Amino acid sequence: MENKISRIFLRELRRAWPLTLALLAAVAGAVLLGLTPPLVLERAVNTLTSGAGIPLSLALLYFAALALSGIFDSGKEFLLTVLGQKLTRALRSAMCAKLSRLPASWFAGREPGAVASRFVGDVDTVESLFSSGIVSMAVDVCKVLSILAVIFVKSRGLGVLMVLVTPLLLWMTRVFQKRMLASQLQNRAAVSRVSHHVPETIRNIRMIHTLRKERYMAHRYDGTIQDSYQAMEKSNFYDSIYSPIILIISALVVAVMMVCASLGGGMQKLFGMSVGTAVAVIAYVGKVFGPLESIGMEIQSVQSAVAGVRRIREFLSEPEEKPTDASLTLDALRRSGKPAVEVTNVTFSYDGERNVLENCAFTVKEAESVTLTGRTGAGKSTVFKLLLGLYRSQGGSVRIYGADAASVPPHLRRHLFGYVEQAFHLVPGTVLDQITLWDDTITREKAEEAARLVGLHETICNLEQGYDTPCGEGLFSQGQFQLLAIARAVAADPAILLLDEITANLDSDTEQTVLTALERAAARRTVVSISHRLYRRTGGRQIAI
Repeated sequence: MENKISRIFLRELRRAWPLTLALLAAVAGAVLLGLTPPLVLERAVNTLTSGAGIPLSLALLYFAALALSGIFDSGKEFLLTVLGQKLTRALRSAMCAKLSRLPASWFAGREPGAVASRFVGDVDTVESLFSSGIVSMAVDVCKVLSILAVIFVKSRGLGVLMVLVTPLLLWMTRVFQKRMLASQLQNRAAVSRVSHHVPETIRNIRMIHTLRKERYMAHRYDGTIQDSYQAMEKSNFYDSIYSPIILIISALVVAVMMVCASLGGGMQKLFGMSVGTAVAVIAYVGKVFGPLESIGMEIQSVQSAVAGVRRIREFLSEPEEKPTDASLTLDALRRSGKPAVEVTNVTFSYDGERNVLENCAFTVKEAESVTLTGRTGAGKSTVFKLLLGLYRSQGGSVRIYGADAASVPPHLRRHLFGYVEQAFHLVPGTVLDQITLWDDTITREKAEEAARLVGLHETICNLEQGYDTPCGEGLFSQGQFQLLAIARAVAADPAILLLDEITANLDSDTEQTVLTALERAAARRTVVSISHRLYRRTGGRQIAI
């Protein structure tokens, strides 16, 4: 699945090829121009020690090299930021597309906050992989190799010394890398739990206050924060001691070079150099340890990004919903002559262990009204989920007008089913949006017709902005929200109505209003309900589950 992430990045890099080429040019310029100032400085110092004055052109060349090196470094950072944003946008788009292909069973077993953290925190860390991570590390590695080559040419002894020291530094870097990665993974897991805890607390705040569970929720939150804190403490510890170690080794290497150059004989020949060369070499030693120190500082960003990539990779590797039958059309289904609903020997389990349904079987004809009966937990609502194609049964078949329910394309389902639940689920938007759900096939006229059908049109028109009024929890009563739910269900003129205990939480007067609206909405439609009150009101057939 890392290959899938790589394909996303490579595709975006090809689309932004001018930006990619500009970044490569900036990187090459930053590396090459970083070598120039010490060489110019070497020539200047040698000129001074020979008793001659420094030419103005040499001084200008030194300052020009410094300026151009800074310009290329700044350009590299700017281009990295822009490219990182493009890549993270492509990654989020791919993740959103993946989200729409996941089956309903995947969402049932996930905490919303943990899922959201993958789109926010994890993807943000991946952006740092480019802005201050792997690309910057690659640049620093190129700087180190080029500087080592120059040092070897200027002083073979120092070059050998640097070659001996560098593997030790790389080994130490790898040890730090592994330990910081483990800490970052622990931190990302803890952050995802925090992201879930906050909205969970807000959603249940009334119950928490009523039951006086504030201390318990605070204790849970503190525990999760503590887990994150301890993980980051480990990561920060390794990050804080890495830079001092690099600086100490840098000073030791320079000291060893000075001592060896003063010993005379073969050591003098091996380490000896002119004053200008010594100045240049000392500058290069500082430059080689500078990138190594930067690499150490970038390890934390890279490891955090690697932890994020792993979590994104897990998300992208989740099994997707099986493909639907694109050849199915609404007219073909409704004219098939097959029963509207046909459930044959269905066995279903959510967890693969305990069966919710066993050998469930019934048939509902076109325009027939039936009521599902059974004890709580018998699987009545599960039958609705199977009819809607949200889940696939482990045994038997569920067919809608002869077609497998799970194979019906999503864009046809709303025109086949009108589903009304016990509670109305608000979506951000206006009253009109609550009915249409942004479906372009449902015009304003159809939405108003649905509202008239349930007796809610005049109430909506009396609002300050009518159907364009922003919808919130206090805009309607509970019964009116149920009427709005029925209007939402029938706005697409579905063939089948699924009613899940929609009057369970209503008082008797409101219940009568809702049942009257349902009678009008159910006319000439197939109705499958879980409502004993509706059965007593409208009659029909009972089916035991």
